Amino acid sequence: YALALASKRLMTAVGVWENVAQDAEPMLNIRVSDGRAGVGASPFFMDFDHAELEEGPMGYMVEDRHLRYALQAAMQTSPLIEYRLATRVTAQTTSPEGVTLSLANDQKINARLLVGADGRQSGTAARAGITYTGWQYGQTALVCAVEHDRPHGGVAHQFFMPAGPLAVLPLSARRSTVVWSEKTDSAAVIKTLDDAAFLDVLRPRFGDFLGDIALVGGRFSYPLGMMIAKSYIAPNVALIGDAAHGVHPIAGQGLNAGLRDVAALIQVLSEAKKRGEDFASQPVLARYQLWRRFDATALAMATDGFNRLFSNDNPILRLGRVGVNFTKLTALKSIDKLRTQHREIKKERGERDSRYKAAVESLKDNISNRNNQLSKINTDAIFQLEEEGAAFKLEYSDLPKFAAIFEAGTDDYLTKPFEP
Repeated sequence: YALALASKRLMTAVGVWENVAQDAEPMLNIRVSDGRAGVGASPFFMDFDHAELEEGPMGYMVEDRHLRYALQAAMQTSPLIEYRLATRVTAQTTSPEGVTLSLANDQKINARLLVGADGRQSGTAARAGITYTGWQYGQTALVCAVEHDRPHGGVAHQFFMPAGPLAVLPLSARRSTVVWSEKTDSAAVIKTLDDAAFLDVLRPRFGDFLGDIALVGGRFSYPLGMMIAKSYIAPNVALIGDAAHGVHPIAGQGLNAGLRDVAALIQVLSEAKKRGEDFASQPVLARYQLWRRFDATALAMATDGFNRLFSNDNPILRLGRVGVNFTKLTALKSIDKLRTQHREIKKERGERDSRYKAAVESLKDNISNRNNQLSKINTDAIFQLEEEGAAFKLEYSDLPKFAAIFEAGTDDYLTKPFEP
């Protein structure tokens, strides 16, 4: 899975990240290019560098086996979670008191709120009467891991092929995950090939920029489509993740969108409970839907548009894609110059801030010393100026005026009594 920085922060907050951090591979750059099988990637590409961010990597790659184990371990050890295996939900009913689940083992569970996180073709959504809008792309994702001769350098690659995008995502050591979108008919044939024949088809698309490749582990596939639930909520029910929205993997944002659902729902329910509201009520759940529906729908439309634009061999569109990348290439020198200027400005700003802080500290010290000196003066003291025999009473409120006259170097305080 490709995890964004926001997803990492969420997992850190719930104590899961520390158990996957050692197996997470940072993505330092993301490189996007047009390509064709047997020809290789276009020399014009778009590159996104982690140096442009303040926080660090563009994201992290974590294998399913590590992430799933960490999440299950966290659930099993949490005193707040009752984790039930080897059963399934067969029915659900709602009432003013809440929701009741019937399990395959004849047990029942009662709760105020049911959160459906059961993925596409969600049984929770179907039993709640929630329907979807969407379509299939006529593409299938072929997923595998490969090891390669050369180090990947933490760079994630996205090649746009006529049949669909091919992503090469960095894993630990000299390994990468391949998410290969292919037309459904072709994918059905490719799936039946043995490993050697599968690699023979993959290599012309993958290219040789990482040297020779070999399969590591199993191969998987799943059909690609876009679907959005017409409602994320129903009485005493809320949907999250793929149960609420399914998008094309072209940007690797499916899991990240689901985790944003989790964070938003938790915040909405927590705030409602603090205010004394019924956290399972429709007005509260509507706030969650309002928060998340626009973001998820915008993501689905963006990935749909990119897939339709790039997954074809139309010469006009290919020329447009190359033109976009060429414009990016010709702008690199200007961008590099701007980045250099930006770094210089940040350095100068840092130096100026340091000087300012030093000046403030010096001023504080001077004020502290002056206050210490003034505190030693008795506000009712009688000052006798022997030279002229003049005496006067100096009130504390007059000290600044007296100090100003004294520091001016005049002799007024010697020739006449001080006048406040």
